[in-house]
Formats: sequence, structure tokens, C-alpha cells
Amino acid sequence: MTRQQLLALGVKREAINYRVKIGRLHRVHRGVYAVGTPPVTPLERAMAAVLACGDGAVLSHGSALTLWGVWKRWDLPFHVTIPGDRRPKGIRVRRVTQLDRRDVTRHQGIPVTTLARALLDMAPSMPPKSLTRAMNTGWLNGHVRPSALAEVAARHPAHRGRAQVEAVLGVAGERPTRSGFEDDLPAFCKRHGLPIPQMDATVCGYEVDALFPEAKLIVELDGWPFHSSRTSFEDDRRRDADTLAAGFGTLRITRERYELDPAGVAAQLRQIVARRMAA
Repeated sequence: MTRQQLLALGVKREAINYRVKIGRLHRVHRGVYAVGTPPVTPLERAMAAVLACGDGAVLSHGSALTLWGVWKRWDLPFHVTIPGDRRPKGIRVRRVTQLDRRDVTRHQGIPVTTLARALLDMAPSMPPKSLTRAMNTGWLNGHVRPSALAEVAARHPAHRGRAQVEAVLGVAGERPTRSGFEDDLPAFCKRHGLPIPQMDATVCGYEVDALFPEAKLIVELDGWPFHSSRTSFEDDRRRDADTLAAGFGTLRITRERYELDPAGVAAQLRQIVARRMAA
């Protein structure tokens, strides 16, 4: 709680100081107190950081990505964006003249920038692969869609992250991908002059990694951890047989081939797509 909230509840300044002295209140930041026990969890400390920065402050940047579940770690200090000039110690503050209401929400009770705005803010410091992975993770979790990311970028034409966001959106599939290996494929195809496939499409009731619909070609990106068991091996072959019976061919590409011989993989893929489209 903040000092202002305690005063509004009728707790006098002397009573606040006394409760701090006997351990019923614990000072976290100047004017911010934890009731009963000091903050323990990252969520408690993140909320304290936002409260310390005053009215209109929101968790942002990398801290927002973690709150939204896109990042797994809490980088310290917490990053907070504020529309004022307060700069508490121990908090990484970014000052703005005004925050658009469309860029602000609450998640797990904490005021925070939307995931779309957090991705825009972080884009200048993220490699394209990391930005793509973050967008797809948020999409899979139901917290952001490419249309929302495009909209927030359009509303902030002078933002340093706009170009990076639009570059990622330019190769984004129609559906979110599940791994960095899948993230790479649309950009790989664009780079080698191939059609952009549909990612995580559904064929014959099966979810496939990528689909070139006009060529009726499925591409499976086989990473060893996901296809190394006998059960996975049998399931893959059963799926290949069912989709082949429906007229869909399957090309399996391993990460090793993809990384060691990208030109060869692209040439083979181009040849197969062209032949199937001509058939």
C-alpha cells in the first residue's frame, strides 16, 4: 500500500511510523509499504515498484514481457513507464509525456503495458528471431495477435521499434508457431524466393508444422527432442500415411540439414513445390 492510501483509510502518519517500527508495515520503497510481511514473490515486488512511481505508472518493457509470460525470468531492476517525473531508487524508469489508454491494462492485478506495446518497446533491443518467438508465444497464450501489434506500431510512427515490428509481421504466418525452428521458416522461404507457407495448419485432422497449400505439400521440421521416441516415430508415420492418402506429400527437414546446408534445402524444397504444382 502507499502512504496516501493508508492516510485515506484514516491511518495517521504517527500510526504509520509506529507500525513500521513494530513490524506490522514494511517499507519497500519510499511511501510504499507491505502489510504484515515483506514482499516475497516477484509479483509483489513488481506491484511495489509500480506503486512507488505514482499515479499512471505501469510495468513495462522486459518486466512486462515476463508478467505476460513471454519471458521466463525477472530482470532487475523492474522497468516501469511513468507519465510524470518521479524516479525512485532501485527502479528503471522510462518517462513519457502521456500513455495512450489503449496501451495500458492490468494483468494479475498489476498495471502494465499491453503485450503489443511491450513488444514494440523492446523491439530495438531484441534480435529478429527473439522478437518473432516472443510474438508467437504471446499469440499462443492468447495475449496478443499480429493485428494488435500492427495497430500499435501504426499509432506510434516515430517509435524506434516500429521498423523491427513491421519486419517481423512481414513474414509472420497466419497462425502462431510453436518453436524457434518454425519461426525461421517463413523468413527462410522469403529469403530464397519460395512461397510463404501456412504455419501450424491442419490437414486431415492433424496439426502440421507448415503447409504449401497449392502444392499440397506438408513440411515437418523434425527436432530430435520431439521425434526421438518410438511413440513419436510411429505417430509421425501414421500421420504421413493418412495425409498421403488424401493427396498431401510430406517433406521432413531436420535442424541439422537446415543449418548446415540451407541452400541445398531451399533448392530441394523449390523443386518439390514446383513439381507438385505442375502435376
